Amino acid sequence: QMQLVESGGGSVQAGGSLTLSCTYSGDGFTISLSGWYRQPPGKERVSVATLLSDGSTNYADSVKGRFTISRDEGRKTVYLQMNSLKPEDTAVYYCVQSAARAGSYSSSYYWGQGTQVSVSS
Repeated sequence: QMQLVESGGGSVQAGGSLTLSCTYSGDGFTISLSGWYRQPPGKERVSVATLLSDGSTNYADSVKGRFTISRDEGRKTVYLQMNSLKPEDTAVYYCVQSAARAGSYSSSYYWGQGTQVSVSS
């Protein structure tokens, strides 16, 4: 079982920056996707940024040019650098990874418990 723990959330004024971290544990996994989702109050959870094993990234239109996803395999940590934050970025942010155990062709999605980001105007 892979476990993910997010950190770095908090309250910031519009225009500010935050960096979210997601540290994952568990050995013997091949990670095919790392990502960040967010769930604003009263709304559905949506994808913010994804990073595939080939290094390609994808971002929601609303965060392009402001957010950057990265992964440090040595530290087993996925990051989301968030700049020029807006009040509409307020949400609970969740880390997710798609990974398969060594020797298995079957991948599973693993989620963190989320971290709150609040942006005031």
